[in-house]
Formats: sequence, structure tokens, C-alpha cells
Amino acid sequence: MAGQVCEAGRTKASAPEYQGVLGSMSVNAPLADVLARGIEELRAAERAGDRQEAARCGLAVAEACRRLGRIEEADRAWKASYRAARSAGHEGAMAWALWSGGTLARQRGAFPLAYRLLRLAAEMGERGGDIVVRGYSLAGLAETGRIQGDYAAVGRLHEQLLAEARRRGEARHTVWALEGIAQMHRNTGAYDKALALFEEAAETASRAEDRRGWAWALRGVADVVSARDGDVERALSLLSQAEEACLEMRLSSALAYNHKMRGNVLYRAGRYEEARELYTRALEEFREMEEPRGTALSRLGLVKARARLGRDAAQSAGELAELRSVLDRIGLRHAREMVEKAAAELGVGPLPDEAGVGSGAGDAVLPAAGVEALRAADAEGLR
Repeated sequence: MAGQVCEAGRTKASAPEYQGVLGSMSVNAPLADVLARGIEELRAAERAGDRQEAARCGLAVAEACRRLGRIEEADRAWKASYRAARSAGHEGAMAWALWSGGTLARQRGAFPLAYRLLRLAAEMGERGGDIVVRGYSLAGLAETGRIQGDYAAVGRLHEQLLAEARRRGEARHTVWALEGIAQMHRNTGAYDKALALFEEAAETASRAEDRRGWAWALRGVADVVSARDGDVERALSLLSQAEEACLEMRLSSALAYNHKMRGNVLYRAGRYEEARELYTRALEEFREMEEPRGTALSRLGLVKARARLGRDAAQSAGELAELRSVLDRIGLRHAREMVEKAAAELGVGPLPDEAGVGSGAGDAVLPAAGVEALRAADAEGLR
């Protein structure tokens, strides 16, 4: 891949986390198929004593489990992949395992661990000469900081990674970077910029036959046309298209976020009973896969919908205050602000102060491991 220069939009998306005998698997392969094939090939590699191949197959197993919401299995699989890679003395494979572990840690809301593992993955990828895993690891660091709401810390890294993805013709990473930058614009109220970038991401993903990236991009487009234009039917139609792709590939996390976004669209339209049903469904899905961020955001939507349907104001205020504490512990700056906004919107604010609750947007968000990891991140190393 090094030195490859082409237009990302004309390149078919690939899944570099599917390696070795699994390298021919499509980025759009149903995750159940990836998992079954991965386990089969992993057992074969173990019987043959091929530790490097075992590490590669174990990586695919870990990623399939993670995306299916099978968290404990994913945790065991990435660690086993790392041990196999270490015993084989293969730094690139060790880096990929660490990347998978860091991505899982972020999904579980363990942000300090995510930063540590992703930084180690980036460093090991550089030592092992694997610029792809280094790029994925830097992207993981950028995404972790973005999810925590510290856009100043990660905005430039997103832009650098976008430029490198375009230069190399890496369609999947181009889509990821476009969506990340779009999300930051959306969350700061720059709807026009956000929509343009989400639409570009969707078009790029479609041309590259990246169904996963396309589904996430459509979710972003639906969010903006709902929030900016109040276009409920278009938003719901886009989410239905994205949901179909999520179901085909068994993308559990993406499907849950799709359902939560459908709840947001219905809530904005004043269709509170329907919104309550969707938030409840998303909440169950996130709890099943032990994803604290999605769980908290679904709870927030559910509190708002119930309040609009006549729930006692004191109960709403109490749950919002609890959610604010939960989001503070997770370390989500933007989501915490959403709680305060919800309290004002519902007329139940200001929320009572609690011990350990900070002042909000001005507080430090990133853990020390995150600050150091992002300071050390350098996309120039991908050249």
C-alpha cells in the first residue's frame, strides 16, 4: 500500500483487519460469517503451530465479536491475538491486536485505557513498518478525543488523516475522517458544513462499496436534515436505508445508534410516544452490549420523551442529575452539556450540584494518557 496514490472515491474499500488466509474477505461480509470463518482458521493455525497466522485470525475474531456486541469474547480474542503475535515476534501483528483492544476500550467507555493501547499500537506499528495499523491507531486516538468532546485537541489530527487518506486512496479512512470532521461541525452548530461533509462521505462510501461507512454517513445526513430543516420524512427514509445495511452485516452498535437517532428525529418532530419506543429499544440494545456511552445517551432521550408525555418534573430532574454524573465519570464533555440543555428545555433546571460534578465545558476532559498520546501523535509518520 505504501506509495499508492489514487482517488479515494474510485477505490474499493478494504478491511485490513482481515489478514492472512482471511485477507480476501470483503469489508461488507456479514459479521457472523467473519466470526465463523475466523474461528475455523484460528483453530487450524493453532493446530499447525503457526503463531503469526493465529494472531491474524484472532484479530478478525476479536473485531467481529466487538462489532457484534460480544464484549467479553472480544476482550479475550484481542489479548490472545497479542500473545500469539508476541510469541511470533511480529510487531505489526502485535500493533493490530493493540489497536483492536484500544478500540474495544473506547467502545466500553474506558477512555484512559483506550489512549494507552492505541498509542502503543501506533508506536509499535511504526517500529514494525506497518503504516496501515499506525494510521488506524492514530485515527483511533483522534476519534477517542472527538467522542470526549475536545475538538481543539483532535481537529488538526482529523484533517491530517483525511489528507493522508485521500493521498493514498484509502476510501474507508477517507470516509471515517469526513464523518468525524462533519460530526464536530454538527455539534458546534455548523450544519451546512456538516451536511456537505456527511453527504461527501456517503457518496465516497457508496462508490467504494463500503456499506458500513455508508450506513454511518446516512445517519449523519439524517441527523442534520432533521435538526436543520425539520425534514422528518427524509431523515426517517435515510435511517431506514442505513438500518437495512446494519441488519445485513449484523452491525449491532451501528444499529443501536441508528435506533437512537430515529428516536431523536421523532422527538424533534413532537412524536413523543414513538420516540419513547425507539429510545427504549436502543437502551436495551446498548445495555446488552455493555456500551456505556450509548446507554447514557439513550437514557437521556428517554427522560426527555417521558417528560414530554407528562412525567413528574422532580423525577425528570433527578434522573437528569444522575445522568450528568454518569457522563462526567465517562468523560463526555458534549453529552454533559446536552443534559444541562435538556433540563433547561424541559423547565426542570438548573440541576442541583452534586459532589464531584465539575463546571462543564471549561473543565479538563482528556485523561493524562490522552493528552500525552495526542501530543505524540504525528500523521507525518504515515508518509
